Amino acid sequence: MRLALAQFGVTAPQHVTGFVTRIAALADEAKAGGADFLVLPEYAAMVLAGAEIRTPNIAAELEFVTAQAQNLLTAMQRIATGNQIYLLGGTLPMRDADGKIRNRAPFISPTGKLAFQDKQTMTRFEAEQWGISPGAAPKVFATAHGKIGVSICYDAEFPLHVRAQVTAGAELILVPSCTDSIAGFNRVRLSARARAVENQCIVATCPLVGFAPWSGAIDENHGYAGVYGPPDKYFPESGVLVRGIMDETELVFADIDLQAIAQVRRDGGVLNHRDWPDVIPPCPVIALS
Repeated sequence: MRLALAQFGVTAPQHVTGFVTRIAALADEAKAGGADFLVLPEYAAMVLAGAEIRTPNIAAELEFVTAQAQNLLTAMQRIATGNQIYLLGGTLPMRDADGKIRNRAPFISPTGKLAFQDKQTMTRFEAEQWGISPGAAPKVFATAHGKIGVSICYDAEFPLHVRAQVTAGAELILVPSCTDSIAGFNRVRLSARARAVENQCIVATCPLVGFAPWSGAIDENHGYAGVYGPPDKYFPESGVLVRGIMDETELVFADIDLQAIAQVRRDGGVLNHRDWPDVIPPCPVIALS
C-alpha cells in the first residue's frame, strides 16, 4: 500500500468551501502520486475556524468547527469516493448527545463508509483549556489493504492503547498529531518509534505545522511526518522508512509492505511482538537505606 501523509499548514481559508477545496486538492495530489490512503493531522479541522474567526478565541473556534462537523464529514466522504481513496480526515472536535466535545478521527473508505476513532486520553491543554472529554476505546479498521489502528497524538504515548490494536490484528498504526513545541513533537515521534519496536509493526505519524496568530487553538505547530518500523531484518537499521521536512507544508509519500511485518515477527533478530508479557509481574520494593 502507499500512504500520503499531509503535513498540513495552518493557513486560514477565505471561506468554508475554500477549506474543503484544499482537502480535495490534497486528495487529487495523493491519488496522482499513487496513494491508497490520505492522512491528515490531528485538529486539521480547526483551520476551518479561520474562515470566520480572525482573533484568538478557543471557545468560539470550537463552537464554529463543531457546528460545521456534519457538513465537513459529508464533504470528506464525497472527496474519498470521488478519488477512490481511503481518507483519514485528521481529527474533528464533535459535540455528542451528552453535550460533551470529543476529539474524533473520521476514517472514510473509497465507498464512503465512515467510522471513527476517538482520542481516549486528553492532554492538559485539551482538558484544562479546551474542555475536551475522553472518547471511546481503541478500535481496528479492516481495509482492503490490511488492518489499521489509529492512535491520536497523546494516545500513542501509552503502550497499551496501541497494544490493544495490535492484539486485534493491526499491523499499521496511523498517528495524526498536533504539537505546539519541538518537545511535544519529539514525545510523539519517540513514542511512535517505541510502539513500532515493541509491537514489531509500522507506525506513521502526521503533524499539523505552521503558525496561526489568528487562532487561540492552533497558534503554533511543529513537526514532520514519519514512518517507522522495527530496526531489524526487512527494515532499515535506523527503523526510519520515511520522514518529511521539519515544519514544511508538504505531502509525504511512503510505500508500506505489510509482508515485512509477518517476516520480522517470524524470524527477526528479536521477537518483541511474541515476547510481550501478558501479565505485569509483581514488583517488590527493596529497602536499601
